[in-house]
Amino acid sequence: MKWRLASVAFLLGSLSTGLTWLSAQPVLFRLLEAVRRWVPEGSAQEEVLSRVRGVLPVVLGLDLVALTVLTYVVLDLMVGRPLRRTEAVVEQFGRLELDPHLVPTQGGSVASRIQRALQRMAEALRKEQALTRAQMESLRESNERLARTQTELVVSERMATVGRLAAGVAHEVGNPLAGILGYVALARSKADAPELRDFLARIDHEVQRIDLIIRGLLDLGRPGSTSSGPVEVGTLVETCVRLVRVAPELSGVTVELALERGLIARADAGPLSQIVINLLLNAAQAMGGQGAVRVSSRREENEARLVVEDAGTGIPADVMPRLFEPFFTTKGRGGTGLGLAVSQRLAQVMGGRLEAENIPGGGARFTVSLPAP
Repeated sequence: MKWRLASVAFLLGSLSTGLTWLSAQPVLFRLLEAVRRWVPEGSAQEEVLSRVRGVLPVVLGLDLVALTVLTYVVLDLMVGRPLRRTEAVVEQFGRLELDPHLVPTQGGSVASRIQRALQRMAEALRKEQALTRAQMESLRESNERLARTQTELVVSERMATVGRLAAGVAHEVGNPLAGILGYVALARSKADAPELRDFLARIDHEVQRIDLIIRGLLDLGRPGSTSSGPVEVGTLVETCVRLVRVAPELSGVTVELALERGLIARADAGPLSQIVINLLLNAAQAMGGQGAVRVSSRREENEARLVVEDAGTGIPADVMPRLFEPFFTTKGRGGTGLGLAVSQRLAQVMGGRLEAENIPGGGARFTVSLPAP
């Protein structure tokens, strides 16, 4: 831009100087010729006239330089700067990075109209950008809510199907198991051989494990209704902690409580106690029976939240998507894979939810969210 302006300024200066020289040359030379006639030959005045005629080309060059510089300054102020500002705004339009401080407001009449039009365009584009960003954010939130709702619906339907199937199986298998346990207990009381007593003990242990699975299946098949009422969360948690302290899994575990006093949740005390006890046992097992478990509660908006945190290794990334699936377990034969599935089902029946996440730095966090009156 500057080189173009300099070229135009030089062209205009040359044109002006040439026109001035062509128009003034005849008059100037006639004037010098008339003066020379009145000056005696060989005098100092004649020498001065000769020098004046020799200096004329230098004056003409200086005139060209002065006109070029003056023309360049005028063009830069009137055209160059407004066009550079306009170019900057146009580049912003191309990048969609609009800054109102860079929109020019000065210049000639044509440049001023262009600048005012660009300013209006910039303002309109800023409003459109803000509206588009707001709409995109709203769509993103809607998509996230839709994805969560779809996931919850799929999980709920799966759990309902498993529950209906489990209820029928548990009803048909539960009664024969009770008979088997009775006969095993009777046989153990009459067995004298140590090897036979050992076999019967193993049978009793395995049947007890089957009975535990059946109870879990019955929990999955419970009807989707509870007798919800006001439950004081702190008191219930303290009761559950006293119950599980005697469990072998918590022999080397310290339970830290940070409970909000007077926090009321709309829930069923029995199912909620089952959830809390299951989370405490899982946290202790995740730490190998050594460490600290932190239980806290608080109210957030219209929800009462109960949080159980452990200091274990956290939940692996490949386990997290299947964490609440029935019969999925990482404990081998030591677990049934029904604890978290049943706990989530109970939380949903009470109108709440059970969520899991990893704690930065290590450990897992389980959050029970329930309606608060």
